[in-house]
Formats: sequence, C-alpha cells, structure tokens
Amino acid sequence: MALDVADLRAFYGSPLGQVALRFIAPIIRERWENCAGLSMMGLGYGPPYLGAFKDQALRLLAFMPAEQGVVNWPAEGASSSALVDSSMLPLPDSSIDRVLLVHALEVTDHPQDMLEEIWRVLTPGGRMIAVVPNRGGVWARFDRTPFGHGLPYSRSQLRDLLRETQFLPVHWAEALYVPPFARPYLLSLGAAFERIGRRLALPGSGVHLVEATKQLYRPIAVRRSMRKVLPQLIPAPAAIAVRVSDYEDAGTPDGVGDSGSSADPSR
Repeated sequence: MALDVADLRAFYGSPLGQVALRFIAPIIRERWENCAGLSMMGLGYGPPYLGAFKDQALRLLAFMPAEQGVVNWPAEGASSSALVDSSMLPLPDSSIDRVLLVHALEVTDHPQDMLEEIWRVLTPGGRMIAVVPNRGGVWARFDRTPFGHGLPYSRSQLRDLLRETQFLPVHWAEALYVPPFARPYLLSLGAAFERIGRRLALPGSGVHLVEATKQLYRPIAVRRSMRKVLPQLIPAPAAIAVRVSDYEDAGTPDGVGDSGSSADPSR
C-alpha cells in the first residue's frame, strides 16, 4: 500500500523521524559531497534529504508518486515538487545526473518499471542512491514508521533487481541500528547504536543504502556483429538450377553405382 504524504511529513517532524534523518542524510551527503552544476531528482519523499543540496545543484526536483500525494517544496521561492507517474517521468532522456530514491521502491507495485524509467532519465555515468528498508531489520517489522510499509529487501534481492534493470551497485551502507521506538532514552543512545552497528557490520540495520551507476550497453553493435557471424541464406540463380536438372537427365556417370538400377542375376 502506498504511503500518504501527510504521514511522511508528520514522521519527519517527529523525534523518531529526526533521528532517522540524522543517521541517513550524512551517508547520502558523504557519497555526493560535490554536486555543483549537476541536475538532481528525488523520487518518493525526498525533501528532508534534498535540502542539503539546494544551494549547490544546478537543478533540484522533488517528484512524488501520484498514489502518495504531493506537498509544496521548498516552502519559500519557486516550487520544485511535482506529482508524477513513477513509470512515466516527465523528463527527456539523459537529463538527470543524480537520483535519490527514498520511500519509493518498497511501496511501488512495479519496481522494475520504476528503475527502468530512472535509467532512461539518468545521464551516462549518472548515479542513483536508493534508501530501502532492510528485510532482516527491526524497522521493517513495525508500521509505525514509513520504513515498515511495503516490501522490504535483502541485500541480495536488491542487488539482483538492480542488475536486472542495468544498474551496477558501487557502494553499500547500512543505517538505523537504533530501535524504532520513540522513547527518549533510546533516542539518546542512537549515536552509540549506529557507531557499534557500523563498526562491527552487524545484521539487522533498518535500511540499506545502495549507490548504483547506470550501465551502458550497445545493442545495435551487438546485433551487427551477430549478423556477420550468422550464415546468410542466398537464393540460387536460375542458371544453376537448369544445369543441375540437365545433369540429372544425362544419367549417372560411368564408374558411379546407381542404387536404383537393376543388377544382372547371373553375376
């Protein structure tokens, strides 16, 4: 079931949502430290994470799926948000350098269509970061947060999905080792949970963060090379057909046995 934009906004305004933002956003910022002059797009509910790039990116878009709903963003100035069909983005081919996918992949009914559309709008060498609930994590088991909705993924499932849609994973990270409970003493220990979980690479993180790059293939060149290798069927000229029939009418040459001829019984 799709998330509602009002619930997403309320979550990131809560103490638990601020903790999630505190531990996820620095990983994204570390991977995309310098985005000056680049075009960026968020798909799903990206405003809490996209704000760090407002003064840096050449173009910044916050696309939100139609089934989720949309809010105006940013609060001041021209709006950069839009309601879209995630399988038919209103962008030309190869027009976006960076795509942030958050609260999107796990709730769509057609994840392959979504990723194929993102592949289309990414520039050659473009990058995508997907923030996806961990199938083995605690956050995916409680629907009190947005990360507890939809279909969570294991790392292997996510890797296979990316490869099927021509993305190459280049970096993996995990976040949200802190339990998803809005209790002040647990939230105050959030930094300790994250530090220990990442240092020991413990299982059970709340989300996977995977950075993937767009893979480029040349299907036209492949087809051309195949045509050179495969045998070609060329019709025989009519003159050759006549000579073959003449040869058959002339009978069997001397010295060549004919299985259809009668044998002398005396021999």
